[in-house]
Amino acid sequence: MLTTGSRVRKVGVAASGQTDTAAAVHAAYDGAKPSPSQIANPLDKITARIRDCRICRDVRGPRRLPHAPRPVFRVSATARLLVASQAPGIRVHETGLPFNDPSGDRLRQWMSIDRETFYDESKVAIVPMGFCFPGYNDFKADLPPRHECRATWHDELFVHLRGIETILAIGRYAQDYHFARLGRAVPKRAGVDEIVRRWREFEGERPRVFALPHPSWRNSGWLKRNPWFEAQVLPAVRAEVARLTAG
Repeated sequence: MLTTGSRVRKVGVAASGQTDTAAAVHAAYDGAKPSPSQIANPLDKITARIRDCRICRDVRGPRRLPHAPRPVFRVSATARLLVASQAPGIRVHETGLPFNDPSGDRLRQWMSIDRETFYDESKVAIVPMGFCFPGYNDFKADLPPRHECRATWHDELFVHLRGIETILAIGRYAQDYHFARLGRAVPKRAGVDEIVRRWREFEGERPRVFALPHPSWRNSGWLKRNPWFEAQVLPAVRAEVARLTAG
């Protein structure tokens, strides 16, 4: 069973359905290396490889990741809902728990979901476009997600997440990737309003995609200027979340 951090307290079949293999893979957060006999399927294998990734840290020069890698994501073969996000912030980097911050509180409010269900990876997968905290720019703002993650891991990872029925694509990096992956590329000049309004395009499709603005409190002004988001989009999002996480 996983704690709210990254350590494995107990290995076995948890209430969420996590197996010994998945627990062993997640133990890689703290440096424990699962043996080959413990990694029995392709999803667990790529998960272990991502957690061991040091591509950005091994780069020479100014693009070198300025801290030790700590990939933060949650996946399982049974998850039907995907939260596709940008990259971890410093608080998430320190705790190893995605959306463990005020933005996560707002996102769960949008989804009408409690923390226990949100962090049940047998139901909800959380995959950012950059797995590690990318560091800060000269103005102390978070840098964009590292391109190495998308180039190295994402296409292969999503081949093995076959159960995903709905994607909540949060922020432009996630929207660009997932819309293009599904044959609906986002025009480069498209604004947040235009992209979020495309939620009806995917009705009746699998996976269904909802583009969401980032739940940062810095976007409160956009939400006030666009009341249709709360009135039209969020009820549909909540209905999908309830359907996919029931039981």
